[in-house]
Amino acid sequence: MIDPVQNDREILAAWHRNAAPWIDAVRNGSIASRKLATDAAVLDAVLACQPRSVIDLGCGEGWLGCELMRRGIDVTGVDAVPALIEAARAAGLTQTRLLSYEDIAQGKLALRADVVVCNFSLLGAECVDDLLRTVPSLLEAQGTFIVQTLHPLMACGDQAYADGWRAGTWAGIDGAFHDAPPWYFRTLESWIALIQASGMTLRALREPVDPRSAKPASLLLVARAAH
Repeated sequence: MIDPVQNDREILAAWHRNAAPWIDAVRNGSIASRKLATDAAVLDAVLACQPRSVIDLGCGEGWLGCELMRRGIDVTGVDAVPALIEAARAAGLTQTRLLSYEDIAQGKLALRADVVVCNFSLLGAECVDDLLRTVPSLLEAQGTFIVQTLHPLMACGDQAYADGWRAGTWAGIDGAFHDAPPWYFRTLESWIALIQASGMTLRALREPVDPRSAKPASLLLVARAAH
């Protein structure tokens, strides 16, 4: 029987093991879909909100936060992996917090921002459910929550189109990666239901297209707190 809590922990453990090759892959532009579609998609979505402040949850090595800072936006990057936080700081992201999603769900991130963004950083099950329930408390009045994630139809592969844990892979990314973490697959219906159950209202759904395949490169969801 699958232990969802153990799988959530394994995701974090795998990122500890693979932080260095991930940083190299991002810095070297080794992920084609990012250059062709997904980086611009999430950056444009955040900028369209004209925020003064942003919280980047699962900020990784800090590329998005740094891009936003260059445009005069106050950004706080949050991640649970020390090596990624160190890389973000080295890249110029001046405000960072070393916190897990469990920490945030327990109220340990005492911040509010105009935009909270999660860019390919919602990979778990229960920890993600708990995190999203906390997001409204991190938003300023009329604030916006933005998620970019794997497109369910493209990520489903040959498996059943149903929520559940999947084996991870580093296929398509050059680098000395170790065992990939598991990740929790959610259908489109489930993503929308999770946002609604977390006290937010979906305002936009976008499907950035990879020009090489003319198929969705990601799913991008834009929501606001329901109050």
